[in-house]
Amino acid sequence: MIPFNKPYLTGKEAHYMYEAVFTGKLSGNGMFTQRCQTYFEQRYGFRKCLLTTSCTDALEMAAILCDIQPGDEVIIPSYTFVSTALAFVRQGAKIVFADSQAEHPNIDATKIESLITSKTKVIVPVHYAGMACDMDQIMALAAKYNLLVVEDAAQAIDSYYLAPNPSSLGEGDKRPLGSIGHLAAFSFHETKNIISGEGGMLAINDERFIHRAEIIWEKGTNRAEFFRGEVNKYGWVDIGSSFLPSEVIAAFLWAQIEHLDEIQNKRKQHWNKYYEALKPLADKGFFSVPLIPEQATNNAHMFYLVCPSLEERTKLIKTLKQNDILAVFHYLSLHSSPYYAEKHDGRILANCDMFADCLVRLPLFYELSDENLDKIIKTINSHYSL
Repeated sequence: MIPFNKPYLTGKEAHYMYEAVFTGKLSGNGMFTQRCQTYFEQRYGFRKCLLTTSCTDALEMAAILCDIQPGDEVIIPSYTFVSTALAFVRQGAKIVFADSQAEHPNIDATKIESLITSKTKVIVPVHYAGMACDMDQIMALAAKYNLLVVEDAAQAIDSYYLAPNPSSLGEGDKRPLGSIGHLAAFSFHETKNIISGEGGMLAINDERFIHRAEIIWEKGTNRAEFFRGEVNKYGWVDIGSSFLPSEVIAAFLWAQIEHLDEIQNKRKQHWNKYYEALKPLADKGFFSVPLIPEQATNNAHMFYLVCPSLEERTKLIKTLKQNDILAVFHYLSLHSSPYYAEKHDGRILANCDMFADCLVRLPLFYELSDENLDKIIKTINSHYSL
């Protein structure tokens, strides 16, 4: 069976984990944590990075930093993972779901303004497949209505926003995803481009949130300041939780970071091979291949097809499975989920529902061989009798 995903090990993970163990500092915020955080700050220009045990934790930190109160409204796409909504629901927010674009699962930025009310506090764009949302339009709305923007960049490490000229963002025409909104959350889950098994990161781009973020990260204490010698004792000063990962997790991640460019190049080779081989079928109308928005780069997080119907997708997945290839569908629309259906305002979000019914993800991972890629492509061609 060709798996949907296979975590890639660079060969240094166990070595660095061993090193972490024998430093005598196993809890969070040690040498490897700081090394990882500094790397991301320097490479991508995030003002402050804090590793977390998951992207969900990073989003929960963001919800606390946004000071979400019961009744506040948060706008997110319905076609996303549950954590995007859950982090804000836990703080008492009312989630207002937005539809996707017709040709891409990303949030339709042209529809956001009509959803803004006096209770709206945050917009959460999700960069689906690592491809940028229209951040100029979203940040302009945030400025107009005094809102905060939290980028859900779970899939978007090493991907960029190509701002139009002139850009309202005012900081160059190529911006790393996660560096544009006030806050951003990343994932290092084993299905992502670089991994730590479970893991995530909060990127803070607004100076207002840096000091408090570190306190929330450390269980609501000023412990990090104490260890830096900035205070002579530490205590409980705010709400928070134990969001920081152990040094073992950070050590694993560091081994991945060292090979980031190599991993990205290999994934892009696989992505491009899929695209070139399957585009002719898309041109004949059998399915759609991923559209890279004009404002986006492609970090090769995933390769997906959009079938004409749920029935057609089911048939394709079955054919692939019969040939020992595991392909999967992705999110179900959150607005129609068992938990949130009765809380949704009743609007039909047709594009979200279409992607929920029709999108299928093909295997994509570093060690996917050319032989297996060829088999997947051949199987899809055979399915359509070509």
